Amino acid sequence: MATGYADLLRARHAMRLLVGTLVGRLPNATAALAIVLFTRAEGGGYTLAGVLSAVYGLSNAVGQPLLGRAVDLWGQPRVMLPAALLSGLGMAAFAVVGIDPLPVACAATAVAGLFTPPLEGALRALWPGVLGRPDRVHAAYALDAVAQEVMFTLGPLAVTVLVAVWNEAAALLVINALGVLGALSVVVSPPSRRWRSAPREAHWLGALRSGALLALLGAFFFVGLALGTIAVAAVAYAEDHGDSLISTWLLSALGAGALVGGLFYGGRRWSGEPESRLRALVAALAVGYLPLVLVPGPVAMTVLAGVSGVFLAPSLACAFVVVDRHAPTGTVTEAFSWLVTAFGVGASAGTAVVGPVIEWGGPAGGFSVAGAGGLAALLVLLATRRVLTAPAATPATAPATASDALTRGERDRNGTTEVGFKSGQQA
Repeated sequence: MATGYADLLRARHAMRLLVGTLVGRLPNATAALAIVLFTRAEGGGYTLAGVLSAVYGLSNAVGQPLLGRAVDLWGQPRVMLPAALLSGLGMAAFAVVGIDPLPVACAATAVAGLFTPPLEGALRALWPGVLGRPDRVHAAYALDAVAQEVMFTLGPLAVTVLVAVWNEAAALLVINALGVLGALSVVVSPPSRRWRSAPREAHWLGALRSGALLALLGAFFFVGLALGTIAVAAVAYAEDHGDSLISTWLLSALGAGALVGGLFYGGRRWSGEPESRLRALVAALAVGYLPLVLVPGPVAMTVLAGVSGVFLAPSLACAFVVVDRHAPTGTVTEAFSWLVTAFGVGASAGTAVVGPVIEWGGPAGGFSVAGAGGLAALLVLLATRRVLTAPAATPATAPATASDALTRGERDRNGTTEVGFKSGQQA
């Protein structure tokens, strides 16, 4: 397993792109926790913290597909570097102004969210040109999901350390400065500068023409809702136990669980179609969220948080493979960004809803919203089984491996109907 991942990272530019993307996504990955901690330090309540987090998340949800479509049309550097600078400036303004006046705080968080560069989708669009073979590309999806769980594990710790050494405002400034540097590292790399999307049909819906993609967006909205809920509920749980560090341990444990699950998932070969496997993974993810409502002592709660994250990275890795199989040609960055958007909208809805729920029912009430979100995600996938099936161009009997065999685009290439990977090509 480790040898396979090491082989991927030895490919030219692979390590730089992966690390740069992860560092560039730190502001987005830590935004929910950082905004809640900053708002509380400024004297705001959980409802206000949830509203500001929701403003950031909803703006991010609007910006990701728009920026993703712009990347598909005009390339990565011309879109993502200006976006990263504007996003960093927006969060810097929030750190300086604080929560009063509130309209300025909302505007600053909105700018930060709206211009968050679509690094996650862009990286997945770069993998085919960097790695070459479809099996290595799909294995890289799993590695990417594993690596981002390291970020979700270390990100909260970094925020906590910065708060302890300086303060909540300094944490916002430093994290966002690192984000700009990470984005810069990616967009000045040769693969990013050379990348061009495959030709696309002019259609105002873009990637949303795919019914399977719409089904995935519905499901991962609720997965995002569950995670957004957990981020705020963890802070409330920590305050109930008189130690703010507990929230960091809970979120880090969740990320560590996803790391373990992702390593196992990416190191194995899997039979069957990824669409069916995704339903099984989301079912396991939903079951893992339910015990959190028990809110036991901190040690047991940390263990439960870790268990709840085990199927997160596998679900995300599998979902991106399914997106690659179903997205219309030439819309890969936009399609990946739509999935990130659905996740972000769900997380924002979770942070907005859970604040009043916590004030009414305490941390247990907050974690119950997470359980409901997981179950709702599973119900969406079950209700859309007929839509979310193997693509028409993919033989139903085709064998699948851990890399889910060939993408639909590569099968088309073998059939002389399309040249290059479906997800994009190097110019």
